[in-house]
Formats: sequence, structure tokens, C-alpha cells
Amino acid sequence: MGQEELLDERKKIILKAIISNYLETGEPVGSRTISKYIELELSPATIRNEMSDLEDMGYIIQPHTSAGRIPTDKGYRFYVDTMMAEKNEATASQGALLERVDKLESLLKQVAKVLAYNTQYATMVTSPQLRNRQVKFIQLSQVDEEDLVAVIVVGDNVAKNRLIHVARPLGNEEVLKLNLLLNTFLTGASVNEINIELMQAMRRQAGEYEDILESVFEGIVDAVQQAEEMQIYTSGTSNVLKYGELGDVNKATALLETLEDKSGLESLIDETMRSKEQGGDGIQIYIGEEAPVQSMKDYSIVTSTYELPEGAKGTIGIIGPKRMDYKKVVQTLKCLTDELDTIFRKNEKKG
Repeated sequence: MGQEELLDERKKIILKAIISNYLETGEPVGSRTISKYIELELSPATIRNEMSDLEDMGYIIQPHTSAGRIPTDKGYRFYVDTMMAEKNEATASQGALLERVDKLESLLKQVAKVLAYNTQYATMVTSPQLRNRQVKFIQLSQVDEEDLVAVIVVGDNVAKNRLIHVARPLGNEEVLKLNLLLNTFLTGASVNEINIELMQAMRRQAGEYEDILESVFEGIVDAVQQAEEMQIYTSGTSNVLKYGELGDVNKATALLETLEDKSGLESLIDETMRSKEQGGDGIQIYIGEEAPVQSMKDYSIVTSTYELPEGAKGTIGIIGPKRMDYKKVVQTLKCLTDELDTIFRKNEKKG
């Protein structure tokens, strides 16, 4: 009660904007940024006054090195207890994300089916994956005495939230120490660099908080790994049987098994991604023995890349006979990736 009751609607909107912007960018938030970020027609000077009040009330703090503000644990408590409970902007964003995941899965399945129908070849579409898997920053905040919420930002500003239960009550200074420790060791580290040696060094620094650090670390690893789980959607595998030279059922079965085996397709997906990252149009064509996957060496494969606004990328592939209509397939893939880009940009603006 008390101070939270003093938060009028304008302060709540500004606080929500500060937290949302900080989660997205990881940078201290200034009044000019907020004046552009929110729909209220307030001058930067007015917003500065409101931010000063929010700082006095303990919801935000000004780092020594910046004129901007960042949320305090009390600010995150407001985020968790009030904004999410009231299904306001934070909850809407989370709900939109879950809805978007469902819609994205349906969209990618539809893409595979439409491609298979239009080309009469076999098709595959992978779910989007982050290529930049570095930890950008971590923010721990208390939900209550025995629970923390960890906001982990990886890659290109992709935020993951994780609720972590701790074995004993924590004070503000302990949470601050853990935040400093985690960001000192992990900010800028790739997921692959977070290994046993790094953990041991962190444990030595953590001292009496080692057990808490272990829970936090497991939460971070789980959150990142869950975000990296790749799905592959396929369609039209039986189409290859229509071509006499590919009529061997055993070969078709091997192809289907390959499309269902994520690890077996890694080399194909990596080569497609590298082509895009090196400034190409993302289109790769493999003919017969050129295919990086053994079970696909009787086929020709044309692959392309699509990209979500936050930087995650996926692969689209068409598999057919070596005598496939390459011009039609390449044109189809280019048109499709353009359409996906348009869809994703529209969804981003709506978000």
C-alpha cells in the first residue's frame, strides 16, 4: 500500500514504458525516449519530473554513468504484481508472444504445404533460431522472499523470463550482489562459453550464496535452451515418388527420416544461414553429390532463409529430382520469403 497508492495513472504509464523499454534494449531510459515511446502528449521536462518522483518513491534508479533510469527491484515488483496481474501491457505482450508462437507454428506448417502443392516436390521449413546466442544482460528481482524473477536478454534483444525458487529468504543487498556477479561473469558470453570452469569461478565469488547461484544458473540455462529448440515442418514427401528416377521407396523413406532428424540437417541449415550472413540473397542450390546430407545426394535441394524482426532466422527447403524446375523453385522461394517478411513487419507494427 502506501507509496504504490501514490502512483497516479500517468506515473504508471511512464513506469510501464521505462520497464518495457529497458527490457527491450538493456540500456538506461531517458525522458526523451519515453516521450517518443508513450502515447501521452507530455514534454520531456514533464516526464523528467515524473521520473524524479518515481525515483524518490524507489521504483527506478539513475546509474552513475548515465542520465537515464533503470527499474529497481521495487519497480520489477510493480511489473510482476500489478501490471501482469491486471493484464495490462506486460501481460498483453506475453499473451501476444504466446499467441504469436501458435500463429507462427501454424503459418510455417502452411508454408510447407503450399510449397509442396505449388512445386509438387518435398518441402521443409524450420522454426526460427537465434544465431547470436550471447547473453546481453540479466536482471534478478524479488517476487517474494523465496522467489525471484530472472529476465535474461540474449541475442538481438530477445527477452526470456524465468521464475526461480530459492531455498531461503533473500535481502535486497543479496539480490544486488547476485545481479552484479551474474552480469560481471555472463554479460557478453555466448551460451557455449558458459561452462564448468566459468561456474566454478562464479561459485568462488558467490561464497555463502552458492546454492542460490546454482538455482539461478540452472534457470538461465533452461530458459536459453528452451528458446533454442528447433522444429522442422515437412510436407509433400510422397511427391518424390512421382518421378521415376526417385521411385525407390527405401530412398523416399530415408529422405523422410532425414527430414525428421534435426541433427542430420544441421550442415544444410548452417550453409544456408552463412550464405545469407555473407551478404547473399540466402538462396542455395545443391545438386546431387553437392548436398551436405548423405541421404539427399540423389536429389536436388534449393534452400532459402527468412528472418523475424528480432533477428531469429529459419530455413525453407525444397527437395526434388535433379531435373527440377530450378527457375520456378527459386522464384517461388524469393516470393515466399518476401511475403513472410511483409507478414512479420506487419505483426511487429501491431505489437
